[in-house]
Amino acid sequence: MVACPCGSVREYEACCGRYISGEPAPDPVTLMRARYTAFTRGDLDFIERTCTDDGKSSLDGFEMERSLPKTTFLGFELREATEEPERDTGSVTFAFRYRFQDKEFTQVEIANFRRVDGIWLFNDSVVNPKPATIRVESIGRNEPCPCGSGKNYKKCCGANA
Repeated sequence: MVACPCGSVREYEACCGRYISGEPAPDPVTLMRARYTAFTRGDLDFIERTCTDDGKSSLDGFEMERSLPKTTFLGFELREATEEPERDTGSVTFAFRYRFQDKEFTQVEIANFRRVDGIWLFNDSVVNPKPATIRVESIGRNEPCPCGSGKNYKKCCGANA
């Protein structure tokens, strides 16, 4: 029995192996797990076969062929998944750890999928997405209080600050 690299507790053939062998994945999460497993096995044909045309255009086959033999995959973590069946779209947020040239890395990605003719395909992704910017606004002591009282901030809500 060979455990599946995607992190499930199932055997490879009963897990991602069936999708890599040609069975269509039933949802974006299953396809993402199978794609991760294909990367760990160096199966670039599966990676290309499970892409939309837009997804294929973002692949750098030469670079992947060059770097994959030097990469050791250390684990896959599913973080979030959404699916909008009525729009035939879905997304999977995940992280994976890997070792490259004796250094360990973690990459976070939001992968977007589309269902084309009933088959889920990778469309595009955002690698290491940045969190939303939080804007903090400071209020001067002598400015009008934002609560609308008409008083200066220092004499109103800012009195206890």
